[in-house]
Amino acid sequence: MDNPMFRANVESCKRVEEATSYLEIFNYSEHRFGSDAGDLTDEFGSFLHRRARETPTDWQNVRPHSPPPTLPDGVHLVGGVRLVLQLNAKDPYTFETGCISLPHEQYKDMVLTMHLPFCAVEGTGVVGPFFWAASDWDQMDPHLQIIFRKSNVRSRGLPRGWELMLSHSFRTNITMGYAKGTPSFFMLESIKHLRACAQQKMILHPLFLPLVVLSHDLSSTMDRRQRDAREWLHVLENAISMRGTVSEEASVRYVRDNMIDVDTINLDLAECHSQVLRKRPQAYQEVITGIYNSMDHFWGRASAKLDSACGGADVELEKLHHSMLARLDFYSAKLKGIETYANVTLERLTIQRAVLRNIIAQKDSKLALQLTGEQRRLAQRAGRESTSMISLFGAIFLPATYLASIISVSFFNFTPNDNTTSAPGGGNEGWLSVTSQWWIYFAITVPLTLLLARFQMEDMDIEAGIEMMEAHIMAAMRKKTLSKARTLTANP
Repeated sequence: MDNPMFRANVESCKRVEEATSYLEIFNYSEHRFGSDAGDLTDEFGSFLHRRARETPTDWQNVRPHSPPPTLPDGVHLVGGVRLVLQLNAKDPYTFETGCISLPHEQYKDMVLTMHLPFCAVEGTGVVGPFFWAASDWDQMDPHLQIIFRKSNVRSRGLPRGWELMLSHSFRTNITMGYAKGTPSFFMLESIKHLRACAQQKMILHPLFLPLVVLSHDLSSTMDRRQRDAREWLHVLENAISMRGTVSEEASVRYVRDNMIDVDTINLDLAECHSQVLRKRPQAYQEVITGIYNSMDHFWGRASAKLDSACGGADVELEKLHHSMLARLDFYSAKLKGIETYANVTLERLTIQRAVLRNIIAQKDSKLALQLTGEQRRLAQRAGRESTSMISLFGAIFLPATYLASIISVSFFNFTPNDNTTSAPGGGNEGWLSVTSQWWIYFAITVPLTLLLARFQMEDMDIEAGIEMMEAHIMAAMRKKTLSKARTLTANP
């Protein structure tokens, strides 16, 4: 079932180009070791099958897990590591779902020859830290197969992630596999660590390299990130809840004109929350549990064979095995502490978010009441103006009639004079006479007209003031004053 499905899955994958190299480390009896590394170009098949090297007659038709054919008398192979490496993966799609970074035929040849797990190609889209291990239950040459990987979304167009596929032969104690990583991660440092341990028996343990990778992933940056988030939380608490846990200078970034910038606080609350959620300890606890189970499985099958196959190396390997278990216990305890610390930070962030929400709700209620009062006053003013509009216009634009009815004085006299004279062109029509008090008309109407213009300008100012008031209310809804007295002094 696995083989046909594996071939179909590989054929459906997209292929990307990555620089490929190899690493070989062999440990022999008499405290000897051999190490070799280099680039893989057109010798990929030769590396897999260990043939066509310097002396083809010696390397021809040698099984991939077999030791070199010619060894000095009394020297035998204890174990080793053979890896295909892609430590500088740069293609943006190298860790995308359904992508492999080797030609299809080479990928299939590598998996089949090195006894790597067939299901690895189905895990190209696995998210988060992922660990899986199982035995292939081959009675003639049993292998412990391991998949350990972590991939993430691209950052600024660059890939991020690493992948490790291993297969350990219980018959020859040789671990073969494939390792890939981007420059932003630590796979290159892990391989350097492996090479530094070439003279020791550590490489005989198939879970040594996964534990090295886990150690780099669980570096002190996790603790530092949580401490930085807690310090950031103290600043936010000082700005929101007026807690005296930090100096006033530390929260100056949230103060604008003696007002708290709620928008900035809201953004920082979200960013601080996301920082706490990075590298959740729960996911790595599952990885540690998987490594625990794999180590028990390995030791259960390997311990009975070590005395006869490795001479006196079983004591050293057993010591290494228990030291690795102790390191896993240390990481488990460390992750529990980080989890507790992160949960407290998240709870305090939730409290600050609730406080900020209540502050905004209170200000919203007060400002809504103020806005309602302003609208009511504007409506009353508009009603008064509409009722007096007709009389006002009549009084201003018909001043002659108004003055004639009040003062009973006629400024324009259309009555003929007593002394009639001939009008131009003949006839006895009366001439139009203007009283000497004609200036009273303009003395009254001009100021009234100017007063009306002033009222109109005031109406325009009122409209502009309404818009400014709405803008001020919207800004005030996002801020709160600093004039609040603390009733309790919190200890840092």
